[in-house]
Amino acid sequence: MNQASLLEMFAAEADGLNAIRASASLSAPESLGYGVQGQQAYLLLEYLPLQNHGDQPQAGTQLAALHRHTAAQHGWFRSNTIGASPQRNTQTHDWVQFWQQERLGFQLERARRNGYPPRSYEQGLRLKESISALFMDYQPVASLLHGDLWGGNLAYLPDGSPVVYDPAVYYGDRETDLAMTELFGGFGADFYAAYNAAWALDAGYAVRKTLYNLYHILNHFNLFGSGYGEQAARMTEKLLVEIG
Repeated sequence: MNQASLLEMFAAEADGLNAIRASASLSAPESLGYGVQGQQAYLLLEYLPLQNHGDQPQAGTQLAALHRHTAAQHGWFRSNTIGASPQRNTQTHDWVQFWQQERLGFQLERARRNGYPPRSYEQGLRLKESISALFMDYQPVASLLHGDLWGGNLAYLPDGSPVVYDPAVYYGDRETDLAMTELFGGFGADFYAAYNAAWALDAGYAVRKTLYNLYHILNHFNLFGSGYGEQAARMTEKLLVEIG
């Protein structure tokens, strides 16, 4: 439950869960309804007896299957949230433009208003304008994404089957989901081996994953402040060196 004004956050989450379930790949809890009761908004989900350990290779294979569901454009039919932050999903055929405007640029402007150091902000703008260099030989398809795939949003049924929840769904580069799995840990070597066996990652992922995780670190700065700003600045500098 949350404030009544945040009903649309729950509505978007329900739509995301429905999209994942409709893909017949990874399992997700069924949305049973959402609404407002008094001063509180709510989202009602089916109960699943979840546990922390299970079949990670199956999770990797099924994530690749989720990503095989594609759309004509990047983005989604509605905006949603990433954590407690708004996430814009304006649809476009241009992935680089999408990442510049809807992801990196959006978080940079919020960070500037939240006290991000001017030098770091200016470096972020330089990076934003130069990221096309990371996509010279790579044109990602618009894959169906979980959108917030850290270890805390994956669990398992008693039979070991993986279940995901708390999505921030949109269509985009599948590497963004893989990058976030690496950000806070919780995914083992078997998970990545199974994913790559189902759909091998491009060699450029090793660099682009820093770009994709920069979005989440900037979002953490905007939500929590503190050392996330320094981490974002280091990631930005690293990417600018890679780009040259």
